[in-house]
Amino acid sequence: MAPLGEPKRYWVYIFAVLLGTAILTGMALVLATPSPPPPPQIAESTKIFDRRGRLLYEILLSEKGSHTDIALSSISRSLRQATIATEDASFYHNHGFNILAISRALVQNLLGGQVVSGGSTITQQLARELYFTPQERASQSLTRKLWEIILAFRLSSQLSKDKILELYLNRVYYGHLAYGVEAAARTYFGKSAQNLDLAEASLLAGLPQSPARYDPFTHGKTAQERQAIVLSRMKEEGYISEGEAKAALDEPLRLAPAPFPINAPHFVAYVRQWIEDQLGPDALEQGGLRIYTTLDLDMQITAENLVQRRLFNLQEHDASDASLIALDVATGQVLAMVGSADYFDESIDGAVNMALARRQPGSAMKPIAYALALSQGYTAATPILDVPSTFLTRHNQPYAPNNYDATFHGPVSLRYALASSFNVPAIRVTQDIGVDGVLRLARDLGITTLGDGDRYDLSLTLGGGEVSLLELTLAYAAFASGGQGKDVAAVMRVEAARGGALYRWQPTSERQAISPQVAYLITSILSDNQARAPAFGHDSPLRLSRPAAAKTGTTSDFRDNWTVGYTPDLAVGVWVGNADNRSMRQVSGISGAAPLWHDFMEEILKMTPARDFDVPQGLVEEEICEPTGLKPGPWCPERRLELFIAGTQPTATESYYRPLPICLLNGQLSTSLCPPQYVVEKVFTFVPPEAIPWAMAAGLPLPPQFAPPPEGESNKPQEPWVSLVSPGPETILAISREIPPESQQLVLEAATRGLSALEKVEVYDNDSLLATRWGAPYLFAWPLAAGEHIFQAVAYVNEERRTQSQPVRILVLP
Repeated sequence: MAPLGEPKRYWVYIFAVLLGTAILTGMALVLATPSPPPPPQIAESTKIFDRRGRLLYEILLSEKGSHTDIALSSISRSLRQATIATEDASFYHNHGFNILAISRALVQNLLGGQVVSGGSTITQQLARELYFTPQERASQSLTRKLWEIILAFRLSSQLSKDKILELYLNRVYYGHLAYGVEAAARTYFGKSAQNLDLAEASLLAGLPQSPARYDPFTHGKTAQERQAIVLSRMKEEGYISEGEAKAALDEPLRLAPAPFPINAPHFVAYVRQWIEDQLGPDALEQGGLRIYTTLDLDMQITAENLVQRRLFNLQEHDASDASLIALDVATGQVLAMVGSADYFDESIDGAVNMALARRQPGSAMKPIAYALALSQGYTAATPILDVPSTFLTRHNQPYAPNNYDATFHGPVSLRYALASSFNVPAIRVTQDIGVDGVLRLARDLGITTLGDGDRYDLSLTLGGGEVSLLELTLAYAAFASGGQGKDVAAVMRVEAARGGALYRWQPTSERQAISPQVAYLITSILSDNQARAPAFGHDSPLRLSRPAAAKTGTTSDFRDNWTVGYTPDLAVGVWVGNADNRSMRQVSGISGAAPLWHDFMEEILKMTPARDFDVPQGLVEEEICEPTGLKPGPWCPERRLELFIAGTQPTATESYYRPLPICLLNGQLSTSLCPPQYVVEKVFTFVPPEAIPWAMAAGLPLPPQFAPPPEGESNKPQEPWVSLVSPGPETILAISREIPPESQQLVLEAATRGLSALEKVEVYDNDSLLATRWGAPYLFAWPLAAGEHIFQAVAYVNEERRTQSQPVRILVLP
């Protein structure tokens, strides 16, 4: 009786046993009949075209590909063993098929309701190659599978095991037109199959299951994972030891692709993988397909030539590689993809597609964080402090970012902070809006490589995560298209050998990742040559002869530099660096990638009329006072127009700049004791307390130590008053191991009022006298010391009359 609850499983096993019996019966019958001759395999090759029908690459069929027969004795022992361990561990003991493996696969397939497991031996795979057409090989029918088993049994009875293995290794497909182990060894490693070591052999042995998916040129990590599986199986079968497996896995592999006729090789490999994913792994091998891609071959050739020219100019800076992506803004279609400077140059790992590689983008991530901020109440005029600051990360670690130019700029508007790529304001904004929100927006814009948010902290905005050039360019294209996220498109249509479309590209449903107003504000900032001038000058490579938005990115160790930008119709991303992660010498995004971006844009668009970005409804323009973000007061020295989302424009008037009466006799705030003829009015800058040390160093006209007395009380004696204006309460600092201790100081500043006959000001640290000052300005340089510190200022008129400030607590992390 079938076990209760498992009738389906029970009958599946019964069926499997019956099938095995039927197979064994068929073996006896087939021995009495001659083997059928291999049927003719006549089919056209698959061709890949650009968007105008120009041939990029012809995928030759098996009989036309690279192929050299060699004897089994000329194939390295490691490759033979790796192949057997991976494909058919019982090869030398079975009769061409493995009844247990077949039964297990049958059970899995029936229980799964579809073909989920194969169970084919090496002999079965050889029979499939010898006797079946490509269409028959792709079939998953039970009849075809049964016939494959019978033919494998026939081969096993007529040929020796070594001969079967030799035939198999000489016919199996390893990718890149390499049929057989000799062609594969020369294609991937530039050597004969007899000279392959264990590491190389184990990598090749893993390719036949899916040559495109495990292609080490384009999917190095996946190929290495497959290699690890092969080595594990070799160890299980007793071919190698644990130590040999580890040594092989740790061995760096030097790939040496052999040149063959092809245009846009990295793009072709990208399309091949896409076809395999969408139409199945056998679609390309069946032949006859016509694949029309989105690539513009003229644009591709221009990009390749400009990449070569730019790298020639960067030779002295140890920059050997570059990548470029061009996308159509409206559709997300790939118009050009240069994956490296030279696909066939093994010295730079040229076969690695750097347009798909995950690298740190530096400041090129900042627009995403600022776009989220603009969606959450910030405006392009919002003032943000760019002063020395230490932040606590989500893991309670101190983080003290610096700017690329190693200077600070005080209060700056969001527009200037982003356009000039100041780091501290970006971190302030990220701390406010949250890292998780930045990650969500990045995903909505098309970036899929960042993964789990727990891995990231505030430095994400400065490029602390890894992205691909393709996806980052896609995200920028969303800014150009009114905030609409799109999917990358590389194939326009696929036609079958006998006619009829197997696939036709259709625009995907658009994702409104950000509002059109926010997208335009980002575009306005990234195209503002005046706003980026403080960092890049007025004539940087980011400036084109037409409206264009752009942003650079540079990692702190000069391993990667980027420029990504767009016009209303074209989005282009450029990466410059070294595929092996070597640092370049003093090459930034503006000096390395930006000139290539500039030259490509100008060359491609020179025959296209320039046009402005479309301005969406819902934006208004108002005059503001920089950097306050408010309406200008009468003494504002820098007025400019700014764009606002309707309803967010300022209503208040700034008081950042305002006049005070000054007594010329002492340069202090005028009191009733100063004769009127010596009173003048001067305009001062009232910066936030946290910015006072920066403002003093920058020479800004700060107000004197006395604040104005309350209105109507100018003739009354003022009560003594003292305050510590810097540092701010609860400040957290950290001691850097990279800066000499004597250079790590905190400037304390005290401000006083009502002390016209002031004798002195003292500052205490944890109740211990730190220093004494006998006149303004009351500045105290304090060497950083780890621990908790409570500062307090005491001001004296005389020994009997004094006042003290509120205590200010700070924490200095070691």
